[in-house]
Amino acid sequence: MRRLLACLVFLLLAAWAQVPAAWLGLSVYEEDGALVFAREGVRFSYVPGLGWTSPLDPALPPPLGDDYRLDERVLRAAGVVPADLPSARLRYRLTDHSLRLVLDLPPGEPPELPREEGESPGWFTFFAPYFVSNPPRLPGLSFVYGERGTEIRYLAPEGRSYRWRVFPLAAPARFVMDAYFVPPPEETPLAGGIVLRREYVWTPEPLELVRVIAAAGSWRLEPVGRPGVRQKLPQMAPEALALLNGGYYDPKTATPIGLWVRDGVPLSYPYGRSALMWDGGLPQAAIPRFKAWVRTPDGRAHPVGVNSWPARLTAYTIPGRVGRTGENVIIVAGDEVLHTYPAPVELKAGRWALAYPAGDPYWSGRLRPGDRLSLYGALEPPVRYALEAGPLLVQGGHLAYAPELERFAAGSPQISKVTNQAAVAWTREGELWLVTSGPTTPGVLAERLLALGAWGAIRMDAGGSAQLYAGGRLVFPGRERPVVSGLALYPR
Repeated sequence: MRRLLACLVFLLLAAWAQVPAAWLGLSVYEEDGALVFAREGVRFSYVPGLGWTSPLDPALPPPLGDDYRLDERVLRAAGVVPADLPSARLRYRLTDHSLRLVLDLPPGEPPELPREEGESPGWFTFFAPYFVSNPPRLPGLSFVYGERGTEIRYLAPEGRSYRWRVFPLAAPARFVMDAYFVPPPEETPLAGGIVLRREYVWTPEPLELVRVIAAAGSWRLEPVGRPGVRQKLPQMAPEALALLNGGYYDPKTATPIGLWVRDGVPLSYPYGRSALMWDGGLPQAAIPRFKAWVRTPDGRAHPVGVNSWPARLTAYTIPGRVGRTGENVIIVAGDEVLHTYPAPVELKAGRWALAYPAGDPYWSGRLRPGDRLSLYGALEPPVRYALEAGPLLVQGGHLAYAPELERFAAGSPQISKVTNQAAVAWTREGELWLVTSGPTTPGVLAERLLALGAWGAIRMDAGGSAQLYAGGRLVFPGRERPVVSGLALYPR
């Protein structure tokens, strides 16, 4: 079986290593029972059943097919390919949006090869100083052979945008030629001053962006959803013109991770990352300044840190292990104390916890099960709406991507994974964008949004949660997923 497969591979390689005579500038005609191949300064012939005529070795591979494909050994023996022109084999990958050609170069010191990129309205043309011995047959792809090398041409599908790049690689030596072709941008009106725009931007690979773009003064934005409940976005706000997924949440319990303020009331407390904040007009994004405190049964208020901002007293609102060694943790449901444990302890959904130093003379033994303990918080300055996500992408018209400042661990999948992205962006003139993108990283998305003119931008939850509805239908991606929070856009 292995021998048969090896023979098949050999035959396929042999078949591929053939070049049509016309691509080499050779004319073919019959003369006295022989096939003659000729161009200026070159003439050789083949007699069917006998083989090649002198001075060629008769046993060399015969021409194949109606287009008289010729083996490289014949071409070199006949002087069609210069002796000093090296050979290279070609590999390719063709998708709906791109063509990649890779020349595997022969051993030795490769020549200086260009590193270029650009745009073209029609043919992509690449030149390689090699004889391409196995040109593939693809629609739109053609080869022109010359004394100095091979010109490779590709005509992308009609009605596409075009971009190309070429670059060499070492170890092993290769020459890569990329051509990208995508549909032109499409815009669909949604309401006065609000459109849905689908387009591709270059990274340099094509990256799909689907945006709802709302002109200044044409929109209002509200956070929607319920902490602890996963829903499809249209269920959160059936009357919304457009909906974008919101911030992060604990997948097991649907507990929001990060600040969530609606009508001035905190529904969820900060985690320590950037938040989208607004009062009804153009939003801003930054790590929020948040003040929190607890009130004990004696009426005293005690300042506390929150979640990722630990302090002498720290309130925890996100499920998981909380507290540090050397602390005690009071578990609270609503405003009712349940129990006190030595830290760390597992915090369940629907509860919050207060950690304090073990042995503290004020807190030790002060609160018993059933006592009242209340947690309060407020933004400084206060805003009507806020929704935490992050990282920040653009601020003040400059790239602001610094995930390490927002408690994203270096190399974390949250920032390094190539996946669908979602973001909110705005321009200096007051235009608002609800953004989704094809697979990329938040850093690349930040660069593209800045290049499109964003004055500010923040990444929302990504991956499978990234989704955009417009005009009552899902416009990105192809499958919906229940989430905990969202952003609802209404026409003003």
